[in-house]
Amino acid sequence: MNRREWLESTAFVGAAAALSAALPGVRNAWADSGRIVVDGLDTSVINAEYIDLLRKGGVHCIQRSAVEFTDFGFMHTLLDELADSMVLTTTVAEIQTAKADGKIALTTGAQHANVLEKYLDKSMEGTIFPMVPILRSFYELGLRIQGICYNVPNIFGGGCRDHAIPLSEVGHKLVEAIHKLNIILDVGGHTGEQTSLDAIAMSKGVPIICTHTNAAGLNANARAISDRLAEAIAGTGGVIGVTAVSDFHVRNPSNYKEHGARSPQASLEVHLDQYDYFKKLVGVDHIGLGPDFVWGWGDKWTHDNTQSLAFPPDSLGDGGPFEVVKDFEEISKLPNVENGLRDRGWKQDELDKLLGGNWMRVYKQVWG
Repeated sequence: MNRREWLESTAFVGAAAALSAALPGVRNAWADSGRIVVDGLDTSVINAEYIDLLRKGGVHCIQRSAVEFTDFGFMHTLLDELADSMVLTTTVAEIQTAKADGKIALTTGAQHANVLEKYLDKSMEGTIFPMVPILRSFYELGLRIQGICYNVPNIFGGGCRDHAIPLSEVGHKLVEAIHKLNIILDVGGHTGEQTSLDAIAMSKGVPIICTHTNAAGLNANARAISDRLAEAIAGTGGVIGVTAVSDFHVRNPSNYKEHGARSPQASLEVHLDQYDYFKKLVGVDHIGLGPDFVWGWGDKWTHDNTQSLAFPPDSLGDGGPFEVVKDFEEISKLPNVENGLRDRGWKQDELDKLLGGNWMRVYKQVWG
């Protein structure tokens, strides 16, 4: 997928038509819900059709990835066109107001800090002095969640392909800047274990999150986190978002050759096992939704894992389309997850925490 296609897929591009009418019962149930349901990480194309899917799934707030300055430009332009149905939010109060106004709340985060490396080099010949001003520029555009690495190393630390790399000196400066600006730090998942643990160690008194990952204890995919890291995140008061990416549930270094180019699609039951696992490991207060849907990408998702350092054959299947778990293929099917967990004995207050309460708690604590 080339740069232009990536922007079209992930930078909020698309025709913004008037919001199509949802069934009155669906719309009323969405508005009358006493809770706020949060999709903790989503990279779907944002348009009127997707907003309908969010409402049908009962979702009130989504966290959407944005990286480059141009991404934020596309986002603000699109939100102008969708002003009657979606609004950019940077505080818990704004999320609550959006729901009261009948709108989907949109928050933004960056899955990695690679773009900051580029601006550091251009700004001060590679020195670390302008870290806060550069990050502040993104903050003013709406950035409220910040990751460190995307699978492979950068100047800040190591990605999930090499868990032994520590947080670098400039990585320490990045973490300091993130906390200074009251941005939520996102570790694990794409960021390697030692880098993540180092970042947590210097983040006393601040909840740290992992927006989208899975349990390595269930499937040892590189994108999944260890029990050790999950417990460290929970120990900060943070939240672990669970992805719906099928390969992260079933593909790993010991079976990918047997599976070949495409692994079997994970079932909903296998996906529900992830929530049960984390609930037993770290407690229900530290789990959230982080499905990482790519709805609307269509044939724009292409992946040659033989040429990929970030997603080689042992972690992600070849080609496309990007596959998620069965019966949770997009966000309108979220009730399948809630009902499935309820059938497994989850109580309503536990489901409410998982579906948004835990994210909202961390948002409030860090954003103020």
